[in-house]
Amino acid sequence: MTKISLGAHPYLLGFDQLERLAERAAKGAEGYPPYNIEHIAPDGFRITLAVAGFAEDDLSVTTEDRQLVIRGRMAEPDDQRVFLHRGIAARAFQRSFVLADGVEVESARMENGLLHIDLKRRTTQQLVQTIPISRR
Repeated sequence: MTKISLGAHPYLLGFDQLERLAERAAKGAEGYPPYNIEHIAPDGFRITLAVAGFAEDDLSVTTEDRQLVIRGRMAEPDDQRVFLHRGIAARAFQRSFVLADGVEVESARMENGLLHIDLKRRTTQQLVQTIPISRR
């Protein structure tokens, strides 16, 4: 069976990038840390990650090439604690979300072990452009 490519369809000019975005979004679908995505009407979204045990300095939130990237890495503890049971995950992580055109990060804040990242879709004006036809 052959794979149908969006970039090969004659009516979808320049949409080959959409395939790459979908492939990039599908990578790294690991389940840690767990997260929620909320729609905040009319043009907002909130991503909430459960980052219990991480401090603000252990986390970074960046945008890289239309992608929101959240990384977490805990500093190694100085003390020599001996755990009888260790159920709280403290491993490093990277979680990525592909952002649509016009979606920007407004803020990021920590609250009760949850990292909230607010996104906003910027409205763009519809432009109608007349293209002059020249004679050769």
